[in-house]
Amino acid sequence: MEKTVALSEEELGLKDALNNYISAHALPIQTIENISRFPGGYSNLTYCLSTKAKEYVLRTPPHGANIKSAHDMGREFKVLSLLKPHFAQVPTPIDFCEDVSILGAPFYIMEKLEGTILRAYNAPKMQLPASTFTLLSEQLIDTLVALHSIDIASTHLDQLGKPDGYVQRQVEGWIKRYYAAETDTIESMNQVAKWLQSFRPIEQAPAFLHNDFKYDNVIFSNDFTKVIGVLDWEMSTVGDPLMDLGAMLAYWFEAGEGEIFKQYNLSWLPGNYTRKQLIDRYASKTGRDLSDIHFYFVFGLFKNAVIAQQIYHRYKQGHSSDERFGALLPMIQLLGAKALVEIKN
Repeated sequence: MEKTVALSEEELGLKDALNNYISAHALPIQTIENISRFPGGYSNLTYCLSTKAKEYVLRTPPHGANIKSAHDMGREFKVLSLLKPHFAQVPTPIDFCEDVSILGAPFYIMEKLEGTILRAYNAPKMQLPASTFTLLSEQLIDTLVALHSIDIASTHLDQLGKPDGYVQRQVEGWIKRYYAAETDTIESMNQVAKWLQSFRPIEQAPAFLHNDFKYDNVIFSNDFTKVIGVLDWEMSTVGDPLMDLGAMLAYWFEAGEGEIFKQYNLSWLPGNYTRKQLIDRYASKTGRDLSDIHFYFVFGLFKNAVIAQQIYHRYKQGHSSDERFGALLPMIQLLGAKALVEIKN
């Protein structure tokens, strides 16, 4: 079960505002008795709403965010609504409110799934056997396969993205973001950027993408026998499914690939699949041609490095005093070096 934290003073009025809203709109939710917030993350705020009968989850943009960009609650709610009939591991959406007078920003409410989220800080302490992590690896990749197997035309999920030219737009966009946030000359990143621009992977039939598929966005049953939920659909879209797989691989560091990476993932724990095993299982279950999977893995590493670079740039500009952000430069360099090694292999 995920831990929550108490609300700040400015959040204390949420309960009354929500109860008034629920009553006025006759939502199928009992009176909210308590609200707490899930900690962590750099994006949307997530709250736990507790009633006598059950718990729910509320999502809303962070204070002061540009709600028309990466914090589109209406789009997230639409994604969940369209996906739910075709992908069981999605929380049931209950209500979307675009009236900013209620909470100060749009929000939506969905069911709360009861299970366990494995993260880098908690998984090593659980001392789960290797056989469990083998099963978890299989469940993860099989869940991604199931998502990519959905017919995007008949389900109308194709309206949520523009698959034509998706890969090229992503490559160009993330390279542009990197140089806009560049603080130090990192030759490996320069070389990787040039290679990504010149390589053209085999075109794949489009699918619906989660775009941030990894351990800590998945809820397992408490006995770790199945995936019961996939969270954080804010970046989902339609495009080349191997971009999803490549992003997953870029988070999937194995034992012996560097102590620093253990701070950010749990795929190094004994029993987890290797990246090759993930690739082979995905290929066998989808029948897709993965001849160019190294391109997608390299892009995933580059993208993660750019995200770290953007955070580091904000720190260097004085927009954050968090020393964790100030220590990100070695991580960016390591990711660039890793990507360059993969290109040359």
